[in-house]
Amino acid sequence: MRYLTEYQEGERVVGFCLVKSKEAGVASNQSEYLNLELGDRSGTIMAKLWDVNPELKESIQVKSVVKIDAVVQSYRGKKQLVIQRIRPASAADEVMMESLIPISPVPVDELWGKLESAIDSLQSKTLQAILREALQDEEIRERLRQYPAGVRMHHNYYHGLLEHIVSLLSCAERLLPLYPQVDRDVLFATCMLHDIGKLYELSDPIAPDYTTPGQLIGHLVMGAEIVSGICRKLDIPLGDAEVLHLKHCILSHHGEVENGWGSAVSGKTPTAVLFHYLDQIDSKMNALGQTLSDMGEDEWAYAGVLKRKIWRGY
Repeated sequence: MRYLTEYQEGERVVGFCLVKSKEAGVASNQSEYLNLELGDRSGTIMAKLWDVNPELKESIQVKSVVKIDAVVQSYRGKKQLVIQRIRPASAADEVMMESLIPISPVPVDELWGKLESAIDSLQSKTLQAILREALQDEEIRERLRQYPAGVRMHHNYYHGLLEHIVSLLSCAERLLPLYPQVDRDVLFATCMLHDIGKLYELSDPIAPDYTTPGQLIGHLVMGAEIVSGICRKLDIPLGDAEVLHLKHCILSHHGEVENGWGSAVSGKTPTAVLFHYLDQIDSKMNALGQTLSDMGEDEWAYAGVLKRKIWRGY
């Protein structure tokens, strides 16, 4: 089976894919067309569908599965599909969703086991209780096993957020011996809870978009609210020093407030400052890894996470 991003210019593509986004336009001859972002587990590709009638336009919805017959063309240096025929998939097609969604290369149960081991390693009974209560929540548990870490930038695939968390824990474990001024338990708890708000900032794990609360409040504040809610449920004082430190790390993990990246407060402890840079390293290296993977044989490619072109270097 071949996936969308594996096809080259001039090749014909016949198969099933997921509609990630849809935008209508009007051509110079006044006929309507659609710009579609289509995806499968290999990634996404833009597609053009000309001469769209109202019935066809209505039948193609975001997050729906469609079957396409298309040709790969090059547009402004990037591959795009020109669709000849398209129809919604039916139950009779028996399409496997696993073939349509980019997914972490690490099995979810393996990642989950490492997450639970990290919780068991904590000395703080307070932080341990907060984390165990979070993972006992059925909705949080299921979403954490499914959701990406973002819509586009990094770990933007099925259970990508869980992969990001485990990667951060691994980075933290390696760096801690160098920085004895850092609180290990708070750092580990921050690795695990810093993006918990994304489980409600994003709409779903299949074709995620930003929810209304996500856009109005943001995942940092939503994450701190979740921690506060757990503390109230467990009768843990909100003024507890470890709770305050954890929430501070969550609220500051996007860096200096002056940068405008979404932090509610600038980092004021060694643990908060270190975590910010750990998060930056892991998110950017994951995004750059994806860019390099998509480059093929090209020497240079634009990396959205850095807002500049990067060189393969070898």
